[in-house]
Amino acid sequence: MTRETGPSHRGWTIARRLVVCVAALAAGVVAVVVNWPGGLGTTSAVRVESGPSASLYRWAAEAVAGGPDGFAGVLDTASAGALVLLGLLFAAGWWTARGRGAYAVATGILGGVGAVLGYAGSEALKLVVDEERPCRVLAAGLDLAAHCPPTGDWAFPSNHAAIAGGLAAGLVLLSPRLGAVAVPLAGLVAALRVLAGVHYPHDVLAGLFLGATVTTTVVLLCAPVAAGATNAFRRDARDSP
Repeated sequence: MTRETGPSHRGWTIARRLVVCVAALAAGVVAVVVNWPGGLGTTSAVRVESGPSASLYRWAAEAVAGGPDGFAGVLDTASAGALVLLGLLFAAGWWTARGRGAYAVATGILGGVGAVLGYAGSEALKLVVDEERPCRVLAAGLDLAAHCPPTGDWAFPSNHAAIAGGLAAGLVLLSPRLGAVAVPLAGLVAALRVLAGVHYPHDVLAGLFLGATVTTTVVLLCAPVAAGATNAFRRDARDSP
């Protein structure tokens, strides 16, 4: 006999799911709007040169530039490694969830789907905003980013942060214990993107909330249907001669 865990049918009514989804969507929209650098309806690229996010970026850039040679490259590699580690943690969470019933399996699969959709949404927003990377706007003269992406590879929001936020949210819903590890790890991915010089703080904040919002909504709305379909398939397979 398997044991269902996570926001199951008994623990999460339809009304509660809808309330959490609306709250998640509201948080995601507010986060994107608050951190929005402009660019909608303009033909030129957005250059963020002032404000709290730019000031924080300058402080981080000067701190990293004052470190050992190649330190920014190490941070860039570390951000990618932390994202890979988060992906492996998510895979491990899904693998262990297979014995906890159809709902847990559906939550794991849909959590991955949500992270992919969050990444797609991040890419779509980049094409709307066209925000220049801070390493091209504010870090001139600082040996900061190991590799500053070329013009046309826009900054807002951060794809790395969107994926990290989506995976972390999926793990919170799949396994709260692993989620307690995943959330700070996602924050580390985001922080390292700023320290590596390729994103403003507002880029990664918007990315984190975007990924988490999309994943939470996908899982809570679709997991009951997916779990029910899986259970029905299992019953049909068991009852067939």
